[in-house]
Amino acid sequence: MEKITEKLLLEKGSPKTNKLEQIKTLNLSRLGLKPQDLPVGLLSRLRSLERWDLSGNRLQELPKNLELPALCYLDLSDNQMEDVTTLESLSSLEELKMEDNLYITVSDNYKLMALLPKLRIHNGKDVSTNVNHLRFVYSENLRTRIIAVWEKNFSLPDPVTAEKLSALEKNFVKTARQQVKYGPNSVSDFTKWRVEIIAKEYLCSLTEPKEEPESKGSTDTKENCVVSTPTKRKQTVLVDTSLRLTPRKKPRSDLPVEASPRKSSLIGKLQTPTQTGAVRMSPRKTSQPPSTPSRGPVRAETPRRGSKVRPAKEVDGARIKPRSRTELQRDADLLSSMKSCSKTQPVCLKPLHVLQCHSKQDSSEDFSTQLWACAFQALPDSTGAGGGSRLVATCGGDSLCVIDCETGMVMKKYKVPGEEFFSLSWSTVLMSRGGGASAQHCSILAAGGKRGLVKLIHPRNNVAYGEFRASRKALSVLRFNHHQGNFLFTGSYDKKIVMWDIGGVDSQYNYKVVQLLVLEISTTPLHICLPPTSPSSHLLTACEDGLHCYNTLLGTNNTATKRTEEMEITFPIYKKEDKDHNYHTIDGLSFLTDDIVASKNYMHCSIYLWSWSRTKAQRPDKKDRTVCAVVLAELQWANTEIPYLALNTCPGQAYIVCGDDKGRLWTYHISNLHKNSLHTGKPILPTEVLEWPTPVRKDHGQLEGPSINSVAMDPELHFLVALSDKNMVIVWKREVSS
Repeated sequence: MEKITEKLLLEKGSPKTNKLEQIKTLNLSRLGLKPQDLPVGLLSRLRSLERWDLSGNRLQELPKNLELPALCYLDLSDNQMEDVTTLESLSSLEELKMEDNLYITVSDNYKLMALLPKLRIHNGKDVSTNVNHLRFVYSENLRTRIIAVWEKNFSLPDPVTAEKLSALEKNFVKTARQQVKYGPNSVSDFTKWRVEIIAKEYLCSLTEPKEEPESKGSTDTKENCVVSTPTKRKQTVLVDTSLRLTPRKKPRSDLPVEASPRKSSLIGKLQTPTQTGAVRMSPRKTSQPPSTPSRGPVRAETPRRGSKVRPAKEVDGARIKPRSRTELQRDADLLSSMKSCSKTQPVCLKPLHVLQCHSKQDSSEDFSTQLWACAFQALPDSTGAGGGSRLVATCGGDSLCVIDCETGMVMKKYKVPGEEFFSLSWSTVLMSRGGGASAQHCSILAAGGKRGLVKLIHPRNNVAYGEFRASRKALSVLRFNHHQGNFLFTGSYDKKIVMWDIGGVDSQYNYKVVQLLVLEISTTPLHICLPPTSPSSHLLTACEDGLHCYNTLLGTNNTATKRTEEMEITFPIYKKEDKDHNYHTIDGLSFLTDDIVASKNYMHCSIYLWSWSRTKAQRPDKKDRTVCAVVLAELQWANTEIPYLALNTCPGQAYIVCGDDKGRLWTYHISNLHKNSLHTGKPILPTEVLEWPTPVRKDHGQLEGPSINSVAMDPELHFLVALSDKNMVIVWKREVSS
């Protein structure tokens, strides 16, 4: 072992110089060094040192208070390191190598990430997201729990003396270390260490309070992607105290339809700031004329079709004669399919919250940001399946929010400047934990939009852990296969649907994405549905030009990675098309049961219920590969020319819900249908139309009902969430019958 001298440092350093202050790289590897062999005074003169190799020595720790302000790379591999806290003074460190240190634990690695604010690469892996998570999110969760322990068990002595304060600190820290539990057991040592530090800091803040400026951007995770903390969200979101809900409902009524302004932008058009900013919510204007529709010229106003009784052959198409054996079979199929939901009852929904959580620059005056997609989180169990949650994810503008429907609080918020999110989807993937521990299921979110990038987010840990490019054009829809949670479908404006395997993640959030299939389609996909009985072999996509079915089965029988459609499903309304009416755009699609599908054609004031199994069983036309949907029933809906007002279903409660362009929600309890309703020849009336709750804002008056772009329900229908085209999330709650 050589003694560390100035001469040795000059020999081992570069560039070659006669001044320690000018050395940028230093190699002291394999010299048999121990901690006492490193002179702090001499080494502290290396003010320009950027890279330092100490591998292959016998170091258990580094000297405390060693300050090397320019050091960004340190190699401590193949040593005997035990105490990593001695690295805390190396605050500029960006890359650290610690392999082959037998005594380093997972908790020690976590300590390093918490201590070194600029650490990006650890043992060759990118840990930047983990560093931010540990330093801010993890610590914030611990701090919340520590404060709860204090408020429950402790208070400051009166009078405050040094002796009493010392005893209080010792007792408080001990109790906090025992009671605060968070994170996996493999990092319990790190958690206790961090709890002790935070507990001391908190007690100090109570005795010596100091005002600190608000830290901005402390939760940046990656490339300006911001995951806001709950404390800040309370200030920027949500229900303004000046908003009042005055709900009105008209059950089963044929409501008059007023002319309304057209939505300023459609999902098929990417918006410029000026276009988006042109939409403002204002008190109702009775004199405003309707604008031209987005598809085709203005059509002449027609009477509401739902008010007319039509022959059964008009409902189901010319292929079925009134009162035929086929029709009787159709009715029997519908009633048979609804047996599983026959025990459900209609629900009573009341408005609970109106939120503005996607505002540009958190402005309460923003009534122009359009919200496009929402979905409830499924709670995974040990098998990967699960029940419902009161957490709903919403997206629109440059942000994605996770909202607690009961409290109306935004629990997580993720922002990407310059993005405009159009779609999102929840899934459950496996997270490997290493060290022989079994993998655990975790709920993740995928979101995408204008930039063609898919963002992968683990909301529970507030980590945006990855992204990948799914298309060079905007993404219109995302959908996970819930029977195989790592399979993700993305639809984009380049007229393709791509199937990806995003795999799972490890404890360091490493992941790998593989492209599996490309489905060639003729226009932009708006919705993707996977049949519940065959989610791995068939895919339905609702597009601008119709409803298409694809074979997505992977295996030896079909190895093609690019596939064309298996068949197109047509509807009876197509026969009524003319130069002013194009009904081919399918802007709503969802399965109600394993067999019954609900779909909606743009400019058609009804919702079709049709049988997937009987439709699929038909032989496609040889020329154009079309089959006609086996329609079971029609549901009366709004008469509007606004497109992309998506419907959704709640299979567990036999409900279908679709919003309209007046802020209303048309609800249908399908198990409430009676056999004689199917023979009347006219669309079935809604169970209830939930009126726009008319929130009132100070100095603005009543807010006019906007278009409802998307709706979502949890599996038990405790909550219903509706998204508007004017930056409002409306949460409805089910009332418990007395």
